[in-house]
Amino acid sequence: MRFEEKDPLYLKLTHIIRMSNPQESKDIFSICQKNVDKFFSEIEKSTPKYQESAAKLQKDYITAWKDVINSAIALEQEYATKAGLRVDVPEAALDAVRTITRQASDAFVAQNKAVMDSAEVTKQAFNAFNENTKSFASLNRNIMGYMMSVLDQRSKT
Repeated sequence: MRFEEKDPLYLKLTHIIRMSNPQESKDIFSICQKNVDKFFSEIEKSTPKYQESAAKLQKDYITAWKDVINSAIALEQEYATKAGLRVDVPEAALDAVRTITRQASDAFVAQNKAVMDSAEVTKQAFNAFNENTKSFASLNRNIMGYMMSVLDQRSKT
């Protein structure tokens, strides 16, 4: 069985042979594909490590922040006790502390929601981009096929 160089099966078999013996490949597309595959393989391997590192850093940050605040409260409480200071405060001061804490918590929840919503919208945008890319590639393939058929007809006449 003899293949024409433009035959898709010929191109696929040539690609497979070149990929199995990369030293012999001088096909720019095979070289590019191999390098792109290698590049993204490295990214895919490093992503879980990056996510784990970022999560650990966030946890360590929260722990440090919490420890600083708890230490400050404990130190001030110890000082007030040793100094004999009054620790009872008016209800308005207690309400202010509660309000500030609630507002900080609400702001944190709103920030998290905004980040999660943004991530979801970004994910949807990437999905739409990927679908559009497939459609454009298909359209370009059809245009190229049409152009090639016109060129083939011209070369036969």
